[in-house]
Amino acid sequence: MPEQLWLTEFLNHHLGAITTSLLRHLGIQPTYPDAPITNAVTMEFLVVFMLLAFFLAVRASLSVEKPGGLQHTVEALQELIAEQANGVIGHGYERYLPYAITLWYFILLSNLLGLVPGFESPTANPAVPLGCALVTFVYYHFHGIRTHRFHYIKQFIGPVGALAPLLLLIEIISHFARILSLTVRLYANMFAGDMVTLAFFSLVPVLVPVAFLGLHLFVSLVQTFIFVMLTLVYLGMAVSEEH
Repeated sequence: MPEQLWLTEFLNHHLGAITTSLLRHLGIQPTYPDAPITNAVTMEFLVVFMLLAFFLAVRASLSVEKPGGLQHTVEALQELIAEQANGVIGHGYERYLPYAITLWYFILLSNLLGLVPGFESPTANPAVPLGCALVTFVYYHFHGIRTHRFHYIKQFIGPVGALAPLLLLIEIISHFARILSLTVRLYANMFAGDMVTLAFFSLVPVLVPVAFLGLHLFVSLVQTFIFVMLTLVYLGMAVSEEH
């Protein structure tokens, strides 16, 4: 049985039997029936709970006349992402802001959770970045089809009929490669960051690890920015009028 975080152990103790029963009813046989809830799943639920609490706090503190520091911070982040989306997507970018902003908060908080003792970054587990990448993949294709209908599918075969099968194969491979690219980039960086931080905390528990905590924070921000920016780029390519 894999090592469990204290919160994972708590959830498995109280909800493990129910979770195992539910999974079996769905035709899924958990690897560890006594501990079906993994650390990554626990951390994901924790991230969602923290984000709900955060947004409720933001909503309660909204004020037109006297905006507080929290409101200024959230508005500044929204303006930053909106500016990037406008530059990449152009006209109509507002439609895609909620997804991009939600993705930003979820990935950033997931990345930073590894800095908290007793927790770990869910994005250091390949299943979590893969889930984000798959949702992004479906999301931008959905909006591409919604915007261009049948013309969106035609872009995969190009203007030359004789080369259509080859171009179709290349396009399909390239689009699925985006899933791999988004997943591996985020997972590899966060997994490496967690391992380096843990190693130096074990070897030199004073002063030296502080530098690696700062590096982990920097990597978390950069990887969040890259993931969201690539999502906006893929959206822009899917809905652009050139298609």
